[in-house]
Amino acid sequence: MAQHWIARRPGSPSNWEFVDVDIAAPVPGEVTIRVIAAGVNPADAKHVARENGQSWPVAIGYEVSGEITAVGPDTTIASGAVAVGDGVVAFRVQGGYATELTVDATLVLHKPSTLTHPEAANLLLVGTTAAEMLSVTAAAPGELIVLHGASGAVGVSVLQQAAARGIRVIGTASPSSFDRVRACGGTPVAYGEGLLDRLREAAGDTPIVAALDAIGTAEALDASLALVADRSRIVTIVDRDRAQAEGIRWIAGAVPESARFRAAVRPELIARAEAGRLEVPVAQTFALADAPAAHELLATGHPGGKLALLA
Repeated sequence: MAQHWIARRPGSPSNWEFVDVDIAAPVPGEVTIRVIAAGVNPADAKHVARENGQSWPVAIGYEVSGEITAVGPDTTIASGAVAVGDGVVAFRVQGGYATELTVDATLVLHKPSTLTHPEAANLLLVGTTAAEMLSVTAAAPGELIVLHGASGAVGVSVLQQAAARGIRVIGTASPSSFDRVRACGGTPVAYGEGLLDRLREAAGDTPIVAALDAIGTAEALDASLALVADRSRIVTIVDRDRAQAEGIRWIAGAVPESARFRAAVRPELIARAEAGRLEVPVAQTFALADAPAAHELLATGHPGGKLALLA
């Protein structure tokens, strides 16, 4: 018998229920994972905040790190052969806020040994999102780009991945987060009134050729449109409506093209983390039973890093 969080109807995390559930034994193509840590992401709550044409109840959580407890016959995971006891991560699962779950083995990869379970449980959602932002804007070594929301979880991953490729980044953030932006290879600029002038000053004579928006404010998109002439090189992960109105890119994991890219880039991110070239700052951990409290902190917009649930 395991436990997991479910939403029986649309609503906030305060309406979720922590219930007992029987875990099915894995069939061919499946593995069972004892969850050690589950990543906490805004999408976890957004998915069940309103009616989306899905069947209820809905199990919560997309991303976990843990250990294999059972392997279906003739089954390998996305990163190769697997055995009971192996440390793994799983991304785009359904019901990751659990003590144990059985999942499609193609969603599972070996955990980087360099990361703790709370860190590993938060690697792939933000990491694949960041990688796609750099990909769709065709950011190249030696180029200068602007990143809005540089101190957030996705922003920190963008900064690290860009630095590894020799891409220069000016990152907007609050002054209290400037050290985090610098530590990840970016040049920090404060958001707020006068942002466009500060971005131009920071760029100097070097053109800003692409803009990545991980925060979704009108200020961020206004500055991006003023700085980057080629709208195909502006991307947002937040404001779909304005993206459509302005002719810029909007990406999301639910979009089939995005889903395919993010699945394909997972091994690269695992390898980067294994080599010590991709870190995941974790601000705080919560007991699995305290998932709603974790989302209360996340909703403030200032958790200071990633959050994880410990099963």
